[in-house]
Amino acid sequence: MTVAPPLTTPLAARLGLAELRGATLAEVDAAAALQHRVDRKYLVPRDRARRLVARLADSHHVLDLGEGRRTTNYLSTYFDTPELGAWRAHVQQRRRRWKVRTRLYAEDGLCRVEVKTKDGRGATVKHALRVPTAEYGELSGPAAEFVESVLAQAGVPVTVKELSAAVEVRVEVRYVRAALADLRHGSRVTLDSTLSCRRDGRTAALDPGHVLIETKGGARPALADRLLLGMGVRPVSLSKYVIGQSLLTPGLPDHDVRRLARAHFTTEAHPAQPSAPLPERTPAA
Repeated sequence: MTVAPPLTTPLAARLGLAELRGATLAEVDAAAALQHRVDRKYLVPRDRARRLVARLADSHHVLDLGEGRRTTNYLSTYFDTPELGAWRAHVQQRRRRWKVRTRLYAEDGLCRVEVKTKDGRGATVKHALRVPTAEYGELSGPAAEFVESVLAQAGVPVTVKELSAAVEVRVEVRYVRAALADLRHGSRVTLDSTLSCRRDGRTAALDPGHVLIETKGGARPALADRLLLGMGVRPVSLSKYVIGQSLLTPGLPDHDVRRLARAHFTTEAHPAQPSAPLPERTPAA
């Protein structure tokens, strides 16, 4: 019997993901679902990201989504109030921060509505509800009730009616992600490439020579954090949504996130495009 070679995407090849042991989504979720966690983010040159992956090979598995596919195209639409309450809460480093988004996993046709808040100690708490794919980019029915309930329980004085009405402030973020997991210690590392933010016919895109790395774990830095520190990489306060809104909305005040983004992102106008890109796939030979 002939076994087909693993399905390899450009990001997987650039980072050497084929060298890692694979793990199923069920295995990763069982060991490191991490709906309540501390997130640390790093903007890393691609060559250092590849070095990190190689050094994590003994302790981490890579999420394998079947047939050797080790990356996923993500599309996320972020909702905010007309006054940009979520954006302002993050930029001003308020303790009560929140985000509401719908997320589409392009290859799998899976869609979720997600609400992220901060607890009293600054850790991220994420709540998610699966919804029909056709409801990507919308808040209605059970999704609206879910968002309303989570925000109310977190003490966030925002209604779904406000979020749904403010169509003009929505930002869509697209990227390709690979996910690693330490199944023994319950931590995760995600690596995002070809990151772009879109609003009102304009795009802010991350320099293709960089990867956005996020570690998700407990209060103590994990192995990936220590390795990055050893490479001279420091964590940054960075939000994909805040970057998109900051670079693409005229008249917003300057702040630390926008100054950082200007060093790594370029902005340009683009023609009308379909809401979902073709998945980043290279057919097996």
